[in-house]
Amino acid sequence: MLFSLALMVLCGLVLSKTMQKLKIPGLVGMLLTGIVLGPYALNLISPKLLNISADLREIALIIILTRAGLALDINDLKKVGRPAILMCFIPAAFEIAATTIFAPMFFSISYLEAAILGTVLGAVSPAIIVPKMLKLMESGYGKAKSIPQLIMAGASVDDVFVIVLFTSFMGMHSGNSFDYVSIIKIPLAIITGLLAGILIGLALVKLFQKIHMRDTVKTMILLSVSFLLVFFETAVKAYMPISGLLAVMAFSGTILKKNDVLAKRLSAKFSKVWVGAELMLFVLVGATVDMRYAVLTGFAAIALIFIALAIRVCGVFVCLIKSKLNFKERVFCAIAYLPKATVQAAIGGLPLAAGILAGNIILTVAVLAILITALLGSIGIEISYKRMLTLNSLETQLI
Repeated sequence: MLFSLALMVLCGLVLSKTMQKLKIPGLVGMLLTGIVLGPYALNLISPKLLNISADLREIALIIILTRAGLALDINDLKKVGRPAILMCFIPAAFEIAATTIFAPMFFSISYLEAAILGTVLGAVSPAIIVPKMLKLMESGYGKAKSIPQLIMAGASVDDVFVIVLFTSFMGMHSGNSFDYVSIIKIPLAIITGLLAGILIGLALVKLFQKIHMRDTVKTMILLSVSFLLVFFETAVKAYMPISGLLAVMAFSGTILKKNDVLAKRLSAKFSKVWVGAELMLFVLVGATVDMRYAVLTGFAAIALIFIALAIRVCGVFVCLIKSKLNFKERVFCAIAYLPKATVQAAIGGLPLAAGILAGNIILTVAVLAILITALLGSIGIEISYKRMLTLNSLETQLI
């Protein structure tokens, strides 16, 4: 395992830096590292490490969402208003509907299997989007209209909506009827997650005020609380719906609301932790990619992905109707809502494991979606934000 970790870190850093020199996002190099070192290529990553890769990817996702909460000002979200709520589910719903309609035209699958494929494809990747939106917030791009906050908040809730639908369609395929109760659980999971997060955030602020401790210790406490919240979601799943990841963002956002000085110090600590977590996340996501499946489906899978993305872009524009954003800013939001990685890596293989006939097709399209959209979205954000967003730096605020 130590040899695997050393290879992953060294190769990931080298390829990441190489990509940056070529004006390509560093995470592309990390993904390529995972593909090359993974079990479907050189097979140099220890099976022990691959067995816990899902847990390691979840830890990395929790770290970046905690950091996101420490930078996500509630007042900024209030300024955005209705579009922030619509971005949580409309783009994903458009993409799921498009995949359900068009997938049977490209593959020999049923409409139900196409709907399952749609839910696998429908979620964006907070792990890709959130760090980039944090970077924009720190540099001041789009700050005046809270565009990074709009995208970051929508991407975080989007996953809850998609995963609940995925579970419901999988239940239908196994012989059960569509679980309408699961749909009702979506708003309940959001509300309970937000409430739990706010209460815990208030408690942590009080704790830090009463007991003096180093910021490093506070960071460890925040991480531990985040892990417990995600575990709690799984533990009470049968009894009550709650979104652990939303609770994580809510409690760290509450800390920002109540003590912004502390939140900025802790955010700086988390940005350092993220350096290692990001590397592990994308190398391990890359390790899940089996290029043999990609070759088998070829053009049909690629065509389906781009059709679904085009419909998803339409969904983003629908969300932004009557908003204050100009055309360029709306195009940027559509680009920023393209990347997929973590959810597809986590659930893409579940239909195959469940014995669904179209399981191989679903997994293949999920793998290609990661490769295409992670590259397309990441590079698109990098090359477009300076052209499409207004810079609202400290200097311009003082003028």
